[in-house]
Amino acid sequence: MATLAPSQISASVCYLETTGRVSGRPHEIEIWFAADGDTIWMLSGGMDRSDWVRNLQRTPAVRVRIAGEWLTGRAAVVTDPAREQRAREQIAAKYYQWTGGPLPNEWSRTALPVGVKVES
Repeated sequence: MATLAPSQISASVCYLETTGRVSGRPHEIEIWFAADGDTIWMLSGGMDRSDWVRNLQRTPAVRVRIAGEWLTGRAAVVTDPAREQRAREQIAAKYYQWTGGPLPNEWSRTALPVGVKVES
């Protein structure tokens, strides 16, 4: 099980590299994230219409750069309700200082959760 260093967990953003589903070339986005053991959570406001989500659905093998270090992993849309809630809560806590009760905004309540299981 890979674990993230404290400097990675506290980083303000990460860079997700997917493989283009049409081009086959690497595509990188900057995105908010939260880390939970060996999983990196992200939320897609564009839902499954976002290119990065469509790319990882085609090719789940991804790379994530956090605090200058590359990690490899497998990405998937989160479908388990408990894991989905955990992803939302951890991201809301990190970026909105959420500590309980209703999630702070529409985005944190409705965006599509994605998890990357870090392999190395």
